[in-house]
Amino acid sequence: MTAIKICGITRREDAELAASLGASFVGFVLWKDSPRAATLDTVRQITPSLPTTVTPVGVFVDPTADEVMAAADAGIQMAQIHSAAPSFLRGVTIPVVRAVHLAIDRIDGVEPDIADDLVLLDAHDPVKHGGTGKTVDWRRAALIAKSRRVILAGGLTPSNVRQAISEVRPYAVDVASGVESQPGIKDHGLLRAFMAAAKEQV
Repeated sequence: MTAIKICGITRREDAELAASLGASFVGFVLWKDSPRAATLDTVRQITPSLPTTVTPVGVFVDPTADEVMAAADAGIQMAQIHSAAPSFLRGVTIPVVRAVHLAIDRIDGVEPDIADDLVLLDAHDPVKHGGTGKTVDWRRAALIAKSRRVILAGGLTPSNVRQAISEVRPYAVDVASGVESQPGIKDHGLLRAFMAAAKEQV
């Protein structure tokens, strides 16, 4: 069964619905320039209400180790890092998944060119760092998913997630804008539809 991550959480009711519907991960964007930005206070308010089956993920852009560990103290259990430099890993004691995009020159390659077993594969946007609503090339994503665990992000919606899972066979799928009424506010009808479609796996 493909795991499901609901990202861009800013409200308790959205996180609790995602958890009740079977999400494995909920993501809090801890980058102030995001339209879905959450604060550590938001994390502290929401994470205690989540079941132990749901992993709270902090999404960071070029963080310091201290920033990641402050989020861990607030309730974050995994860090999703958007950065080309790996130096931040020193001193980080929670699991880390790095965001990558498809390489320009290698059909089955990613950038940054890392060998991590688990990666989050998203559409490349050096400004927004995710949440763009743009899909990646699923054919190429499938090649990458054959050799490592891939969390597939980028442009997923209730209408295409089932096909994405069928074609890519990812470890997990990740959605933000595809289930929103506005950035950071989840549409509960779309969220329910996405979760149902993602579970209709072939």
